[in-house]
Amino acid sequence: MSKLAKSLGKRQWFADMGKKLVPADLAVQKRTGGRISLLRAAGLPYLVLTATGRRSGQPRSVPLLYAPHGDEFVVVGSNWGQRHHPAWSANLLADPEATVQARGREIRVRARLVTGDERERLWRGVITDTWPAYDEYARRAGDRDIRVFVLSRTE
Repeated sequence: MSKLAKSLGKRQWFADMGKKLVPADLAVQKRTGGRISLLRAAGLPYLVLTATGRRSGQPRSVPLLYAPHGDEFVVVGSNWGQRHHPAWSANLLADPEATVQARGREIRVRARLVTGDERERLWRGVITDTWPAYDEYARRAGDRDIRVFVLSRTE
């Protein structure tokens, strides 16, 4: 990932633009079978998470940055620094079984919410190394404790 992308990620206008581009990126990925992505073009590690909607029971997909951690994926419910949790994180709390499309493969995963010391270790040693802007998003989120999940393969 470029230094420019990491620097721009901390800017409010970048987060505002990102919120608007994510639905378009998801549509492009669906249309191209994941071959084309704005996130990939920016050199960012990303996956498409598909979880079951807690209210609808329907599959819900969202492209997310992830931090690689061994064979696991670490995803962060920063919601671009907004003061509320993203819907996908509540979906994982309700049903942790999900799939991800990453590196051209579909992988079944189980989500685990991390807290306490483990969360802090991941935040400092993995998450902000991958995307330093998460510290800024946490500041913007105010009192909200940003959810962090480890997605482990179930296959």
